[in-house]
Amino acid sequence: MAKKAVIKKKDHHPVRSAILFIVLLAFGITMIIPFVWMLSSSFKYNNEIFLYPIRWIPQPIRFSNYVEVWTEIPFLRYYLNTLVYSLIVTIGQLFTCSLAAYSFAKLHYPGRDKLFLAYLATMMVPWHAIMIPQFIVNKTLGLYNSPWALICMNLFSAFGVFLLRQFMLGIPDELCEAARIDGCSEFANYWRIILPLCKPGLATLTVFTFNFMWNDYMAPMIYLDDDKIKTIQLGLAAFRTLYKTEYGLIMAGTVCSLIPMILLYVCAQKYLIEGIAFCGQISAMGRISGGKM
Repeated sequence: MAKKAVIKKKDHHPVRSAILFIVLLAFGITMIIPFVWMLSSSFKYNNEIFLYPIRWIPQPIRFSNYVEVWTEIPFLRYYLNTLVYSLIVTIGQLFTCSLAAYSFAKLHYPGRDKLFLAYLATMMVPWHAIMIPQFIVNKTLGLYNSPWALICMNLFSAFGVFLLRQFMLGIPDELCEAARIDGCSEFANYWRIILPLCKPGLATLTVFTFNFMWNDYMAPMIYLDDDKIKTIQLGLAAFRTLYKTEYGLIMAGTVCSLIPMILLYVCAQKYLIEGIAFCGQISAMGRISGGKM
């Protein structure tokens, strides 16, 4: 006897949907207003930026802010420095984190889960607690005032390992076992089988890592002293002196600094959302099944 499939119809509540839409719309507008104000202020003179009520359309429009921001300081050098540091660290983390995640997700050896939990526990240590020890290590190794001080200490990430491990847990182990039977080595298994299937997770880690390196201010301020190797965040801070703050130039520079992040998010948006959603599903399944990740 064939079982009849019971299909539950979704309850549509126009009032509830309208209220939810209005709340989300108000929340979205609240989030975007600071960016609109920043864009508007980048075309204003300093004495117009903090006028109240806010004048959203500058009168007159000052395009020279976008010229001066590139000429007053070596902004292009800062821009390229930050881009190079961010790309190197991002590529490095994609390799090191995915390799460690493969070990924790697909290899079986004694103490694997305990080692992963110990490694994961480092995420709970605030960076300010290890800031001075890291500085002493970099100073001892001769990395102070060198780009390698930023690059080397950011090539590894516990968050990246956790993110990719959760994603790899959703890939069937049968694929790895079949590859091993065919004579595939572990590295070839990782490189040819697992890594191509982790594109959403890799895209998610790419956006997070690049965003962190691009916006990092504290570490470059501590480790970089030479003007030739400074980052864009230090360059923006240069417009604020003891006697004067060029808010218009700061806003113009901030708008210019947002362009790479916007382009990266637009290109990786599909994989980013898919990766975050998939990792969340795997974590929820792990908790339901008894906490086994």
